[in-house]
Amino acid sequence: MQNSRSKLVSELAKECKSMDDVQNMLRDLFKDTIQEILEAEMDSHLGYDKNDPAGNNSGNSRNGYNKKTVKTRMGKAQIQVPRDRNGEFDPQIIKKYETTSNELEDQIIAMYAKGMSTRDIEDHMRDIYGIEVSAAMVSKVTDKIMPMVAEWQARPLDKVYPIVFLDAIHFKVRKENRIVNKAAYSVLAVNIAGQKEVLGIWIGEHESASFWLGVCNDLRNRGVEDILIACKDGLSASQRQ
Repeated sequence: MQNSRSKLVSELAKECKSMDDVQNMLRDLFKDTIQEILEAEMDSHLGYDKNDPAGNNSGNSRNGYNKKTVKTRMGKAQIQVPRDRNGEFDPQIIKKYETTSNELEDQIIAMYAKGMSTRDIEDHMRDIYGIEVSAAMVSKVTDKIMPMVAEWQARPLDKVYPIVFLDAIHFKVRKENRIVNKAAYSVLAVNIAGQKEVLGIWIGEHESASFWLGVCNDLRNRGVEDILIACKDGLSASQRQ
């Protein structure tokens, strides 16, 4: 039994050399979030939410979408940019003629980290936008993406992961009127089928024992019962006892 387990772990360890599945997952998470932000921007522009009767006879309305390909460091992402009938909508998160993500990926992905409050995410969005948008629109965008963040953070996981390893995402946040660097630690995994997953992302001031205990408890609460190997920074590995 032990030999079979060791052989499975050995085979799956080879898969860790290619993280295409993880990159694709993060790209899709980025794309879906950008899409929700664009929808919130349109709601703010029109002054009413999609399908809200308040928009009847308002003088302007949604008018479909334009397809757009955005280059990210995780690959190309296809997004649908909303249009308004009067042709006045000017997207802000990724501007009309931009075709690259402008290194937004880490900023967007970091919002999915445990430890980011609604206020933190709103401040985070304000920093991403800068001074170009109103406080009302930042609030609208935050309200739009919070359900996505909560659902992703709480999604159920498999019982067993042969290999789990850690990575860090560095991003800038505003704290007490200063811009500071923070790290969000992502837990990546290879499941029994050999597929890679991002199990979660956590904000941690320090990599203390209590911090990792909190991470482990969160994974356990979402269904994880056993991890065979945990690798830190992809360099060292320790067999779970």
